[in-house]
Amino acid sequence: MKLLNHSTKYFALLLIVLISIWAVIFYFAMIDEVYDSLDDGLENQKELIIRAVKVDPDLLHDNEFGVNNYTIKRTEIDSHTKIKDSYRDTLMYMQNEDEYEPIRILESIFEQDGNHYKIKLITSMVEEDDQIENLFKYLVGLYLVLILSIVVLNNLVMKKVWKPFYTLIDRLKGFRIEKDDPIKQEPTDIVEFKLLNESVERLTEKSRDSYIAQKEFIENAAHELQTPLAIAINKLELLLEKNELSGLQTQEIGAVLDNLTRLTRLNKSLLLLSKIDNKQYLEEERLNVNTLVDSITNDFADFAEHRDMRINVNSSAAVSCIMNKDLAIIMISNFVKNAILHGETGKTVDICIEEHSVTIKNHGTNSALNSDNLFKRFKKSSADSRSTGLGLAISKAIADKYHLQLQYSFEGQHMFTLIFP
Repeated sequence: MKLLNHSTKYFALLLIVLISIWAVIFYFAMIDEVYDSLDDGLENQKELIIRAVKVDPDLLHDNEFGVNNYTIKRTEIDSHTKIKDSYRDTLMYMQNEDEYEPIRILESIFEQDGNHYKIKLITSMVEEDDQIENLFKYLVGLYLVLILSIVVLNNLVMKKVWKPFYTLIDRLKGFRIEKDDPIKQEPTDIVEFKLLNESVERLTEKSRDSYIAQKEFIENAAHELQTPLAIAINKLELLLEKNELSGLQTQEIGAVLDNLTRLTRLNKSLLLLSKIDNKQYLEEERLNVNTLVDSITNDFADFAEHRDMRINVNSSAAVSCIMNKDLAIIMISNFVKNAILHGETGKTVDICIEEHSVTIKNHGTNSALNSDNLFKRFKKSSADSRSTGLGLAISKAIADKYHLQLQYSFEGQHMFTLIFP
C-alpha cells in the first residue's frame, strides 16, 4: 500500500469515528429539543385547563378524550405522595384516520376544592415523527457527503503535498548506475523533501563514483591477473617440452599447471560475475531460445560423444526473450555442460522446450541435490577439483538479472527448469 493511501486510510477512519460521534450527539440533541417543545406545549395546555376548571367546575366531568384531547378524573392520593408530572409515548387509535398514531401523554394531579384530580393530556406526534425521520435521513446524507468530500479533498491535497516524494521515487526506479544520467529533483518548498532530495543526490553520486572505481578495478585486475597467469602457464609448458626433467618433477609441474589453469577459469568466472552484478552487459535484443539451444547443443555434441552420451532436444513451442545474447549463451551452456559433466556415461541429456520454459534433464546420482546450496557461489555438487563452483551461481545471477525463474527438481532425473516471462 502506498504511503499516501496509508495516511488517507487512517485519516478517513479517524474522521469517520469523530463525525459519527458528532452525528449521534447532534441527532439525540435534536430529538431532545423536539420532545422539550412537545412537553412545553403540554405543560402550557395543562395550566390553561386548570385555570379554566377554577372558572367552570363542570370541566371536571370531562373523563373521556374528546375534542380538547384531555381527561379529568377524581383520584385519591396519600398526603405524603409527592405530586410529579410524568410524560410517556404510546399509540392511540384515531377513528378519523382509522389507524394507530403515536402520541405524547402528560399525566399530572392538581387540587380543586379540597379534592385531587388526575389530568391526562395528549398531543399527536405524527408531524414530529416525520420531522425526526427526515432529520435522520438528512443527517445520514450529510454525514456521507461530508466524509466523502473531506476524504476526496484530503486525497487531492495530500497528492499535491507528496508530489515531490513520489516524483523522486519514480526517478529512482528508472535510475541506472551504469548510465551518466543524474536524478532531476522536483522543486519543493517543504524542508524535509529538500533534505531528502539532497541526500539522494549525494548517495547517487557516491554510488556512481564507487561503481566507476569498481569497474576500472575489474578491468585493470583482468589484465593484471590474466597476463601473469598466461605467462606462468606458457613457461611451465615450455619447461615440460624440454624433456630435461625427472618423472617426479614432471608430475609436480603438471599439478602446478592444473592449479594455474583452474585459477585462470576461476578468475574469468569471478570477473564475469562481477560484470553481471554491476550490470555491465547493456546490449539487449529479442532472442529465439529454440535457435539458441540448437546452436549450444551442436557445440557440445563432441563433448557429449566423448563421454559416450547423447543430447536430445524436444521442442513443442517457440520461446523468445529479451536479454543479452552472450549472457543467454553462458546461462544455457552452463546447464548443458553441467548435465554432461555430472551425467551418467551412456545415458542421454534431454532438453525440453515448452511454452515459456526450457528444462535440462540428466541421469546423475540417484538422490536429489541440496537445493539450498545448489546456486550458491563456491558450493560444489561434486568433488571434481576442476570445478570452480561458480557455474550454476553464474546462471542464477543471469536469470535473476532478467527476472527469469530458475527451478530444480528430482524425479528419477535431475531437472533444471528456466521459466521465461
